[in-house]
Amino acid sequence: MRNSLFTSLAIGIALPFSALAADSYTIDPTHTYPHFSISHLGFSTMQGRFDNTTGKITLDRAAKSGSVEVAIGAASLSTGLAKRDDHLRGPDFFNAAEFPAISYKSTAIHYKGNTPSSVDGNLTIMGVSKPVTLKIDAFNCGTNPMSKKDTCGAAASAQIKRSDFGVKYGLPNIGDDVKLVFEIEAVKD
Repeated sequence: MRNSLFTSLAIGIALPFSALAADSYTIDPTHTYPHFSISHLGFSTMQGRFDNTTGKITLDRAAKSGSVEVAIGAASLSTGLAKRDDHLRGPDFFNAAEFPAISYKSTAIHYKGNTPSSVDGNLTIMGVSKPVTLKIDAFNCGTNPMSKKDTCGAAASAQIKRSDFGVKYGLPNIGDDVKLVFEIEAVKD
């Protein structure tokens, strides 16, 4: 009787603590597409994406907190034109040989109700870190019908000035304002 009372008490104490623990997710690189758009000479909008992304996300909805860490392979840049991609990977733009990773590390996640609505953090491009707030435009968690694993997906966006990160080639003809969009899927650990 004493053992069952002790066990019940231990479970009763442990459950609230386990319910409060943050959920941890690993970014699915096959379903994650960071991309950007920028004015090209004022005539068109050039778009590109990165094909190599890794990272971790934690969410604690009860505490309205969490964290985001994303690493993007700068050399994985793709705009659909090999010659342009080589130029963008070079020293005039991303300098992928010297700075192989673009990273984002959160400092705070803000919620609207139980749903994350924005993320404050530091974006690092070519070794320069600047604060950037990502607005979460879409967010959904559930069971992936294909893998049967708990999955969260998000679309987040921000506007930056590339010159703030030391990327000044072609200014002002090639735009300074860059729209960043992060389409992310992450699987619960």
